[in-house]
Amino acid sequence: AAQMGISFILLAGGEPLLRKDVLVAASKIKEVAFPVFTNGTVVSEAYLDFFSKHLNLIPILSLEGGKEGTDERRGKGVYDKVIQSLEGLKSRKLFYGASLTVTSDNLDMLTSFSYISQLRDLGCKIIFFIEYVPVETHTAYLALDEDGIVKIENNLENLRSKFDDIVFLSFPSDEKAMGGCLAAGRGFLHISPDGKAEACPFSPYSDRNIAEIGLKEALKSPFFAKLRDTGLVGSEHTGGCTLFQQEEKVKSLLKAE
Repeated sequence: AAQMGISFILLAGGEPLLRKDVLVAASKIKEVAFPVFTNGTVVSEAYLDFFSKHLNLIPILSLEGGKEGTDERRGKGVYDKVIQSLEGLKSRKLFYGASLTVTSDNLDMLTSFSYISQLRDLGCKIIFFIEYVPVETHTAYLALDEDGIVKIENNLENLRSKFDDIVFLSFPSDEKAMGGCLAAGRGFLHISPDGKAEACPFSPYSDRNIAEIGLKEALKSPFFAKLRDTGLVGSEHTGGCTLFQQEEKVKSLLKAE
């Protein structure tokens, strides 16, 4: 990946901190930055030492908002543990941040001046806003509607003007400013635990496996090419996850191979 010019590789799970071997391997590739998305419950003193020695690994701790929202989704006591982990990272003067799952319920809170100020006080220098994508129909109401998408775009513009010491990234909202969906190798791809090269984590379909043919050949995927050529990837972006919204079309392209 580094030889191909890839400079960012996001490590997510599951829980990446349970695979120290993967983190050790990543730490040796100094020319690549690895944001490590963790639930924050296993950030021990040993891991604080490890992150202090390997600055190309960037801890990103997941939150759902405040104590109530985080503990409701991630388990009782998780919020306090995450805050403790953030304080530990701050004591080491590291570069780290937070990942916030944005829903229709917590959008206003997560993008408020007071909440972002709290994260800044905890030392966060980069904040990812991840729009909720439902995997079950009974949670569809949590996904942002058109008004919610417009609101998060406007709120982020306001936050960026007020907090010039924090990097704000929103997925997939920021793709709108980049000419559309960046999946399927247009800007990124997703690799599953078993090596499947997928267009996007929210569209887990694949015709290539990097364990069998390597990353360079996987990026030549005919399936990826079809996603780009048909406009499902890279076309005008109206917000939300394009491939998730067009799941049936995505599956039909894969079957057509």
